[in-house]
Amino acid sequence: MIYPQALDHVVLRTDRLQAMLDFYTRVIGCTPERSEEEIGLYQLRCGTSLIDIVPIDSPLGQDGGPPPGEQAHNMDHLCLRLSPFDGEGILRFLEEHGVAHEGIQRRYGAEGFGPSIYIADPQGNRVELKGPAEK
Repeated sequence: MIYPQALDHVVLRTDRLQAMLDFYTRVIGCTPERSEEEIGLYQLRCGTSLIDIVPIDSPLGQDGGPPPGEQAHNMDHLCLRLSPFDGEGILRFLEEHGVAHEGIQRRYGAEGFGPSIYIADPQGNRVELKGPAEK
């Protein structure tokens, strides 16, 4: 039997490496963990999980096929659980950084229904910023 407990990592392929690294560190708040530039792997710490950024022109990136684009995303979205979650403060922060959002909506997640905000990273991947479940 398999009992998943948390997201370990997600891998995002990109043709905009620096923009992606800047977005996930400056806007999302991840921290650089390690990199293996010779194979094209940049790992960012996101709480107990990792977000791996892989340039499409690197050895690892070339294994993934065509580059991501409007019709060729490598995933639907990744969801990051935020704590604390100050919805209005998060919206202001996103706007200050020029990040478009869809406002705060009620969506279901691993802990139940609660607030969430959809945004997109520089490569066009959807990112859900999720708050706590309703009590």
